[in-house]
Parts: sequence; structure tokens; C-alpha cells
Amino acid sequence: MKELPLYKQIQEKIKEQIKLGILRPGDRVGSEKELSKLYCVSQITTKNALIGLAEEGWVERIQGKGSFVSDLSSQLRPSMAKPVLIGVVFPSMKTMIDQQLLNYIEQYAYEEGFQILLRITRESAERETQSIRELMELGIQGLIVFPTEAENYNESIIQLSFDKFPVVLVDRFFKNIRVAHVVSDNITGTFDAIDYLLKKGHRHIAYISPEITNSVTEDRAIGYEKAFMEHQLPIDKNLWCMLRLNTIQQNGAEEEIAAFLKGKDNITAIFTVNVKLAHIVHAYLRNHNLLGKIELVTFDRPDLPEVPYAAQNIEAISRKSIEILKEQFAGEYAPHQHQERVTLCL
Repeated sequence: MKELPLYKQIQEKIKEQIKLGILRPGDRVGSEKELSKLYCVSQITTKNALIGLAEEGWVERIQGKGSFVSDLSSQLRPSMAKPVLIGVVFPSMKTMIDQQLLNYIEQYAYEEGFQILLRITRESAERETQSIRELMELGIQGLIVFPTEAENYNESIIQLSFDKFPVVLVDRFFKNIRVAHVVSDNITGTFDAIDYLLKKGHRHIAYISPEITNSVTEDRAIGYEKAFMEHQLPIDKNLWCMLRLNTIQQNGAEEEIAAFLKGKDNITAIFTVNVKLAHIVHAYLRNHNLLGKIELVTFDRPDLPEVPYAAQNIEAISRKSIEILKEQFAGEYAPHQHQERVTLCL
């Protein structure tokens, strides 16, 4: 491929996308200018590439509109073309967020003609690495990973991105490392929730979270602090309950949260960073007749009466992850770092 003229290299890449079904009859192929920018070549080169593809019947050029994959292309590509396999690696399927993400990723992957192979790591970094290795051996052509809560970055993911293998992280990402990812704006989402409580007059707001081991827990803690600083109020870290991951995984969170809340009579509101912790706190408040005295706010929909929450746009995150993966299939390897807006639901 490297010895072919540049316009021929571009032709072969576009043909490959058509053969794999990434580009289908009727789909628009990039313009001369767009392809020039994508492949870092002159527009003369991309014009020659498109002319050649049109002469061979792969694309149809329409004056004033652009180039489109032709109906004849289906006769040029192999009738038994292999499906585009996408590896999807998730830490668990326990939460509604996990289930919604997978549901929408599968939906948008299917619409693009992709097939997914799923692996569940059960929050094990070792199992995550093994799952990626197995999926690569099965011949996946792209990878979507919802990373584990572990503090250490997965080197296999970083290496794949460095090698320009199509990979996208969802929900969590690796800070200071350029890997494509699609996440929620956790800082602003938490800021809005705490800002809401502060504007209502709350000053002693407990913060209950897993220990900070990834981008999600880090950014939500930043959002809490940012809200207090915006209001020029001191932050009392004695009102922070940071739970070790082992404690949560071994079902010890209820006891530790109860011990934390006991005797803290100055607390008027509590923010939890996820739904599981919200349910634990809600049960504690109900059992101690405190639901009318302490206001609870959380991240993600808890399905609890009169509990405000910061809502992530899971469908948009899923759709964008497939879009970025598709761009990488087309040769665009810039590590897109996309944030989706979080909405406070009262």
C-alpha cells in the first residue's frame, strides 16, 4: 500500500470501507476538500482518487452535491463480506446506566451494520486486559471500553490507541493520556446539584462517594468543591465519606455510611455520586425518620420519590461513541474528547 501513488492509497481505503459495509450505497463520500484535509494531501490528489473510483463504478459523482457510493458497488464487493466486528468491554451489568449504555451502543452499532462481541470484566483490571486480548484474537476491527474503577490505566488500551487501532472509551477516561473518549460533564453536573442546594440555604452538605480512583469520582469531587468556591464558602472535608472500593464490593457500604452519619446532627443535605449510594442513604434516612429533615440529591436517576438528580444523556453518549469509532474506521485518528451535557432534574 505504501508504494502506491497517494491517490491510489486513498482509493483503496475508500474501497475497503465500502467492502466492509462502513460506507453503503447512497452514503456520501468525503468531498475533495474534506478528503484532502483527512489524508493530508492536495485536492488534486483527492480529485484524481474520486475520478478513478467513479470510473471503476465504486462511486457516483453528482455535480454540485458530491460523491456517493454507487448502487453498482454492491456488485464489486464480495457477496460474502465479513461483518465489521466491534468489541465492547463493560465492568458490569448491575446498574441501569450499564444496561442503557449497552442497549444504545448495540442499537447504533446495528444501524451501522456492525456486530458486537461483549465481555464483562466485573471491575477486574486483569480481566479487562484478558478480554481485550481475546477480542483482538477473534478479529475485532474496533473497540469500545467502559473502563474499570481501578486507579491504574490499562496499558493495552493505551497501546491500541497509540497504534491507531479504533478504540473509544465511554463514561470514564484516562486523564493526561490522549485516547478517544465520550463522557458526561461530571464537573458541571455535580456543580449544578450542589449549587442548587447552596441556593436553598444548605451549608452543611455531606458528600458520599467511592474513593477517587478514576475520572468520574475525581470530576464529581471537583464539581462539589467548585460550587462551594463559587459561593465563597469553606469546604468541610469532615462531611466527606469516601468509601473504599473493597468496602462497596463486599457490601460494607451500609454499615460505614451509617457510622459516618451517626452523630452528625449539623448535616442538612447529602449528595451521593451514584444511585447505589443514594438508595443506601435514603434507607438510612427513612429508618431514622430523617427524610423530611435532610435533603438528598444524587447523580443519575434513583427512582426515589422527591429526590433530585443529575441526569446523563446515555443515548447521546452511545451514539457519539459509535460515530467516533466510525470516523476512526475512515482513517480519522485524532483522539476526540467529547463531553455530553448533564441536566439537573428537580
